[in-house]
Amino acid sequence: MRAQFVLQEIWIGLRRNLTMTIALVVTVAIAMALFGTGVLLKMQVDKSNNYWSDKVEVSVYLCNRLSANPACHKAEPTQAQKDQIKSQLESMPQVAKVTAETQAQAYQRAKERFSNTPGFSDTIQLGDIPDSFRVKLKDPKEYAAVVAQMTNRQGVDQVINERAILEKFFKILGGLQWAALIIAAIQVIAAVLLVANTIRLSAFNRRRETGIMRLVGASNLYIQLPFVLEGAIAGLIGGVFAAILLGFSKVFLLGRLTKNLQFATPLDWFAVTQVIVFSVCFGVVLCALASFLTLRRYLKI
Repeated sequence: MRAQFVLQEIWIGLRRNLTMTIALVVTVAIAMALFGTGVLLKMQVDKSNNYWSDKVEVSVYLCNRLSANPACHKAEPTQAQKDQIKSQLESMPQVAKVTAETQAQAYQRAKERFSNTPGFSDTIQLGDIPDSFRVKLKDPKEYAAVVAQMTNRQGVDQVINERAILEKFFKILGGLQWAALIIAAIQVIAAVLLVANTIRLSAFNRRRETGIMRLVGASNLYIQLPFVLEGAIAGLIGGVFAAILLGFSKVFLLGRLTKNLQFATPLDWFAVTQVIVFSVCFGVVLCALASFLTLRRYLKI
């Protein structure tokens, strides 16, 4: 009988404040979806960073007929110059391994890496990418010494540090992550205020019933329970919608990001499910806690 009464009170409260309940559900859904998206982007950055941290290299590109560097004179270095460059690289204490890559190997690797972007891969021709040395460092942070030694060296066109490219990529993802989290924080504040107003209005509408319950000796917890559960149910419904939105984020945001950006490492659905469960639980706890604190402050029982 008590459970039936509590459920009846919850239904009455949600029905009487239908418009505010809908607004609360929408706000919670957006807030939790943005919060979860921010967490997913953070996981994407961390996973990609961990994956590439020991794989980034410094590429030393040699001169060829297409070189824009005036010092190359549109000519390739001799074999003796190539051997000298390789020996100098191998003798540096920062270098762990030096791998020579021919134009044919570079062409094949570029075709494979950019196979998902046909408009770009189709324009690459054999010879567009010159011979190079791919330098693996003992510590990726010590790239400056290699760049300083190889820049403006005879036979070298340009030196590219892949870590610098990755850092720009991670900064973009980091910016998206913080933007999502900041907007989510604003939405969370709005959700808390909506919960407070909804519960206050519901308590005011049922002040007569509350007074009667006090007279018959009902406990504070029993009187407060329907109001707290109203907020929790609204948070749960919003969390369900947030879960759907996070599924779309995984497919359309992170999926496209992984497909179009070669440095992005895909997240599996298990990680996404963890974020969804956490977001739903957070939404429920947030609304229930906001309801409870509002009752303590405004409901005179």
